[in-house]
Amino acid sequence: MPVEINDRKGRLRAAMVKQTNSALSGFGTTIFEVMSALANEKGAINLGQGFPDEDGPEDIRAIAAKALMDGPNQYPPMMGTMELRQAVADHNHRFYGIAVNPETDILITSGATEALNDSLMALIEPGDEVVLFEPLYDCYLPLVLRAGGIPKFVRLDPPHWTLDADRLAGAFSEKTKLVLLNTPMNPTGKVFNLDELQMIADRVLENDAYVVCDEVYEHIVFGLTRHIPIATLPGMGERTVRIGSAGKTFSLTGWKVGYVTGCTEMIARIAKAHQFVTFTTPPALQHAVAYGLNKDDDYYETLREDMQAKRNFMKFGLESAGLQTADCDGTYFINADIRASGFKGTDAEFCQLIIEQAGVAALPVSAFYTSDNAVDHFVRFCFCKKEQVLSDAVSRLNDFFSNN
Repeated sequence: MPVEINDRKGRLRAAMVKQTNSALSGFGTTIFEVMSALANEKGAINLGQGFPDEDGPEDIRAIAAKALMDGPNQYPPMMGTMELRQAVADHNHRFYGIAVNPETDILITSGATEALNDSLMALIEPGDEVVLFEPLYDCYLPLVLRAGGIPKFVRLDPPHWTLDADRLAGAFSEKTKLVLLNTPMNPTGKVFNLDELQMIADRVLENDAYVVCDEVYEHIVFGLTRHIPIATLPGMGERTVRIGSAGKTFSLTGWKVGYVTGCTEMIARIAKAHQFVTFTTPPALQHAVAYGLNKDDDYYETLREDMQAKRNFMKFGLESAGLQTADCDGTYFINADIRASGFKGTDAEFCQLIIEQAGVAALPVSAFYTSDNAVDHFVRFCFCKKEQVLSDAVSRLNDFFSNN
């Protein structure tokens, strides 16, 4: 493609530059960055990007700090420290009855996104079809395309995000290699129930496919809802990769420590991708995460209760402002129908409006759809913030809508 460049004398001249990678170059700046930048510019409360505004448990951070000073700070084993792999294995068995060998069936990565990348690189051959549920987290499609996969979408619609059996069936074929599943699900807040997971498992088994399951919000579920790993269903243990994250479980998103559980053969394949991506993850952080995973049940119950209380506060606050909320059984996120407020524009226009005039940032749900006729009247709010921040945001929204 022709571009203008300066030669050594400062003169502009035309040059032909070879095309860069087409799978990634077509994607613009992530919606998280766009809305966060606008929020910063306008001084808005940022309920768009999904990270807590308080650091995780002090005792876990203290363990990491001590390990950093005491050392070692050199390369740990490529698969991860044995201490953390054992802690992940114990965690799997403790909460879900999953029994694996920590030496061969667990891989530590630099975050869940790296775990997803490694898994897709290892399992997808160019031309393989990959089933995706939309709205979907923004990195999924680029990673699938870069690996050479062909996406097949199963659409979920608000407010209940129900999985339709016919839509699911229509996404599978003899070319289906794997399903990329996220439960609890960002951006919907949906937690797939047992019947839905069984529907997916049946199709996977019929088509001799795999599942890569992003379960980073596994401990953030509400009410009577329970997280069920699809790996625990009959026949699925040998064909499922389960991905977890210390970032979400311990509110330490900047640490970027992820962990992958699967059968020995699948983990060996994924490790071959991992060794050429990050190779290892900081040993001090692995030591601290191992300590965290061994915390007693009170920690996990408190995490769930605190997030549920924030979900409830945000739900009532949005509805008091005139919006109608969708179902939310887990994660950091709740979605709201903007039509209930009388707003006639799109979700992107609504988000820009409330940033500029109400001083609150959210994300348009249409940004998480890739197929035609995307839902464009729902916006996503993140509630993993301090109570005062949520209170101020709700107050601003109520003031704005009561005066407009």
